[in-house]
Amino acid sequence: MAQRVVVTLSDDIDGGEAAETIAFGLDGKSYEIDLNQTNAKKLRTALAPYLGAARKQSKSGKAYRHTAVTADPAAVRAWARSHQMDVPPRGRIPKKVYEAFEAAN
Repeated sequence: MAQRVVVTLSDDIDGGEAAETIAFGLDGKSYEIDLNQTNAKKLRTALAPYLGAARKQSKSGKAYRHTAVTADPAAVRAWARSHQMDVPPRGRIPKKVYEAFEAAN
């Protein structure tokens, strides 16, 4: 014997038929709400200014960090050697070498 299961979503605001489930978070808590297309659009419109100014979080919950982009280490080493600067063949390049490279370029 076969069974047929039908799931019907009800709009959590007006009780009518819902079109989608929207997940969101606030104050460290996660929420889901079932909404029809009109109410979903209202929610997105209301949140738009806040989402535009917010930072995204990674899946681990930590905020993404913006890191400075440094020059290619091979190019810095080659430049430093051509300017008779002491630079190790491998490993960390001293900050003073990067600063001199940036100032020159």
